[in-house]
Parts: sequence; structure tokens; C-alpha cells
Amino acid sequence: MLTWLGAGIVVLFAWLGVGLVALTLPGMWLAILVALLVDLWRPEVMSTWVIVAAIVLALLGEVIEFTSSAAGSRKSGGSRSGAWGAIVGSFLGLFIGAVLIPVPILGSIVGAVLGAGVGALAVERGVVHRTWGDSYRSGRGAVTGRALSIVIKTGIATLVAVLMTIDAVTALF
Repeated sequence: MLTWLGAGIVVLFAWLGVGLVALTLPGMWLAILVALLVDLWRPEVMSTWVIVAAIVLALLGEVIEFTSSAAGSRKSGGSRSGAWGAIVGSFLGLFIGAVLIPVPILGSIVGAVLGAGVGALAVERGVVHRTWGDSYRSGRGAVTGRALSIVIKTGIATLVAVLMTIDAVTALF
């Protein structure tokens, strides 16, 4: 009976984690934390390799999220400084968007995506002194990269949830 409860908790938090990641919150880390706690309580529910795989995938998702706006800026012809502007802009936009767009979660997502573009554009134009056209292209690339990172990271979170679900459910039989 307790094994069923442990498996249910893991599955619930694994899929809750997917939703949280889609909202740019640390859902994979919450799912991993819950899986580790359940593993301490009911070791038969989770296998070590699934937890390790989940941690590796979560780290990969973090790297992709952190570097995506910079990569988008660089791919669109932006400078290294513009790439850093995209990273800082995305981070600042996350908080500014939450304040300026009073729709819970949506403001943070929109703010992070637009902040990446504004950060890249501002640095390209104001620091590197590139043309408005080049600065705009760099900003547009940063926006695309940041938006794509949300989709990719949500896909990784879905993979983590599938692995955890399969592992937890197979422990029941």
C-alpha cells in the first residue's frame, strides 16, 4: 500500500514539474527532490539510474535555458557583448515582466523573452555601436533563442516525467 502511495506521489510531482517548467519555474528540480525523498522512504519505488538520468537531464535543461538567448543573438550576427546583454536582459525581464504584466506567470515568461531581445539590442547599439538593423537582428535572435529554450526545456521535463512515471509504475508490479 505504501509503495503505491510513493509511486503516486512521484508520478504526480513529475507531471506537476512539467507544468511548472512550462511556466519557467524549477519544476524538474521539484520533481527530482520529491523522487529523492520518496526513494529514502520507499527505496523500491525509484531506481538510482532514473534519478541520476533526471539530474543530468535537468542540468542540461538549465544550460540550454541559460545560454539560449545568447546563442540566438550570436547566431543572428550579434557580438559576444550582445550575447551577454541577452542573458542579463532575460534575467531582468523575468522580474520586470512579472510587475508590468500583472497576469501571473505569463508576465514572467513574456518579460524573460522580450528582455533577452531588449538586452541584446541595447548592448549591440549602446555599447558595441552597431547599426540599428544589426542590433535589431541580434535582439530578434535572442528572443527566438529564449522562446525556443522554453519549448526545449519543457520537452526535457516531459522526458524526465515519462522516465519517472515508468520507473514508479513498474515498481508496483
